[in-house]
Amino acid sequence: MAGHSKWKNIQHRKGKQDQLRGRLFTKISREIFVATRLGGGNPDTNGRLKAAIQKARAANMPQENIERTIKKALGELEGVQYEEITYEGYGPGGAAVMVEVLTDNRNRSAAEVRHVFSKRGGNLGETGCVSWMFERKGLLVVDKDFAAHDEDALMMLALEAGAEDFRTDEKGYEIITSPDDFQTVYDALEKEGFRFSTAEVTYLPQNTVHLTGEEAHKMMLLLEALEELDDVQNVYSNVEIDEGEA
Repeated sequence: MAGHSKWKNIQHRKGKQDQLRGRLFTKISREIFVATRLGGGNPDTNGRLKAAIQKARAANMPQENIERTIKKALGELEGVQYEEITYEGYGPGGAAVMVEVLTDNRNRSAAEVRHVFSKRGGNLGETGCVSWMFERKGLLVVDKDFAAHDEDALMMLALEAGAEDFRTDEKGYEIITSPDDFQTVYDALEKEGFRFSTAEVTYLPQNTVHLTGEEAHKMMLLLEALEELDDVQNVYSNVEIDEGEA
């Protein structure tokens, strides 16, 4: 029985991993679709598409999936139409939350996001209520295990390429850029042999809210529930939670 139970647990974990992988592929495909519709199907002249393709490859998405999505966006294959919507609100403890959605049904998405905020102790707000607390920035993360140079060399390369800031912790290095300089810095570091665990234009909070105890736990449940929604692409928050709190 012990062996059987262990196998069931392994199956369950693999099933969960497959679900997460499938959901990630869906989100990336939508991003590729919208990027192509807005800027064309050539990643060399469409920075947003290039970033989306990089994210797809980092997630091990098959090349045929990428090419099929681009063809759909260009009208060469039949497919649904997506629109971008950003929802803003507050979580437990007054923490700010921004939710980026790509959807083919705005009413469905609005209802699902509103339901999660309400169920998990948050409040969905009006457009602009928290976006002023965030800055649009490029973010590149290099894990220390994969760094091809020492910290000083990497910092100098990043700053010379146009990075605005360089941060380090025990796990790796964070390189912050303006959205316009993101691709230039990415290309410069990639040319030097660096590989990134994160490479995206994102929203970074200007200030953070530190939560502990029950509020921290509830906030994590809210963020996780939002991220699990099929239409949600990205969730941003200015919350700061100590490891182990949640």
